[in-house]
Amino acid sequence: MDGGNLRISDADREAAAQRLHTAMAEGRITLDELEERLTVVYAARTFADLEPPLADLPGAAVAPSVAVPARKESVHLNTEMGSIKRTGAWAVPRQLRLTTSMGSIHLDLTETQVPADLQVDVSTGMGSVTLVLPPGGSADVDGVKTSWGSVSTKVPHTPTGRGPHLVVTGSAGMGSLTIRYARKGLKEWFTSA
Repeated sequence: MDGGNLRISDADREAAAQRLHTAMAEGRITLDELEERLTVVYAARTFADLEPPLADLPGAAVAPSVAVPARKESVHLNTEMGSIKRTGAWAVPRQLRLTTSMGSIHLDLTETQVPADLQVDVSTGMGSVTLVLPPGGSADVDGVKTSWGSVSTKVPHTPTGRGPHLVVTGSAGMGSLTIRYARKGLKEWFTSA
């Protein structure tokens, strides 16, 4: 996933809108063009969405208002009986080691940059690990052993070419490993029908 697919903030939208207002003041675009382009800017969700209304203006690139932390090569998240939850934009390393005895680890990868081939090693004991993938994501869980635990995957097993691919290894002892896409909200259920 490249930087164009990063989610934008309200400050990023405002910076793009300000650039459009300046362009109109300079005589580069008309009032009608300003209104059309502002509609696109305020509906934008990613930096890629901001490119079309600004593409023909000089010096119009909008940089992220908050930099995403540098990516580490490997991270170990460990909890005994507690819980770890990560959402939003966070630096996903190339290798994740997830260990829980009786706790829970919930990682939402839908709003952050994910390496194309993420290596994940899990050890659940009696705990649970949940990985939420962005649309098009996939996961190979053939390397996960279970005793009395469970492995549940609701995403494709092989790469789709439209999202990150996880290779998951380790053990689900007496715990659970779940890999899925984000759940639909009420709005999505009604508009997808």
